[in-house]
Amino acid sequence: MVGTWYAIAAYVVWGILPLYWKALKHIPAREILAHRVIWSFVFLCLFNTVRKRWPEVKQDYTHKLNRVSSLLSALIIGAVWFIYIWAINANHVVEASMGYYINPLVSVLLGMIFLKERLTFWQNIAFVLAILGVVFLTVQHGRFPWIALSLAVGFGLYGLLRKTSRVGSITGLTAETAILTPAALVFLLLLVFRKTSEVAGASMTTHLLLIGAGIATAVPLVWFAKGARRIPLSMIGFFQYLAPTITLLLGIFVFKEPFTTTHLISFGLIWAALIIYTSSQTRFMKRLQPKAFP
Repeated sequence: MVGTWYAIAAYVVWGILPLYWKALKHIPAREILAHRVIWSFVFLCLFNTVRKRWPEVKQDYTHKLNRVSSLLSALIIGAVWFIYIWAINANHVVEASMGYYINPLVSVLLGMIFLKERLTFWQNIAFVLAILGVVFLTVQHGRFPWIALSLAVGFGLYGLLRKTSRVGSITGLTAETAILTPAALVFLLLLVFRKTSEVAGASMTTHLLLIGAGIATAVPLVWFAKGARRIPLSMIGFFQYLAPTITLLLGIFVFKEPFTTTHLISFGLIWAALIIYTSSQTRFMKRLQPKAFP
């Protein structure tokens, strides 16, 4: 039961993060990102010190493959964080939520391409429906949903790298923020030197929110790790849809972004794909699978 609450808490926090970034909308996304990286690293250093986890971190990174993987995943997570923060503060919350809905399907597709995993009949159907949803939105709105697909593919690649390196989530994020922190510090110092920093003359509330970005990033990850160790993977798979659902509701009802009939049809196709994908391994769906399909 404790693991369930940890997992739910993690996904709820991830779902309401747009509220946090909106509170910093007067700061450019690139500065928010730099502070998020730095303060996440500071918080994780404190966490690893208190929990005496540094030997584990050191042991994981004695392997060259893990070091290379973390370098690549650091670049990807930095890019994804930037796109997400920018999208939220540029009033694209609804599209950002779509990215998180699509992400599980992208992860399976990447597993098929890079890990030679095979898809079932129903998983293929799920992919077709998701693609139709994206195509329908593109045709009707005349604009490719690049934010949603960038987030979905970015997190999919990030998950693939994590899977192949087999480094724990907290250990991995510690390494990734350690890699990005020097660049973030140099960037912020350059802004101060050129007198173009929006943070330099900001209020104390803004400074506290930027420092808190590290906690808002790392704490739900710690909760997720605790939950994942205690509950079945199938339950985690179910809970993961809490975050984009909360984000979508915030986009529609709090931030008043448009949600048209086109959005409803497109999201409907993606939701149907997720329902089919999630239930594809059940006995009922396996019985319905055509016998000719491998």
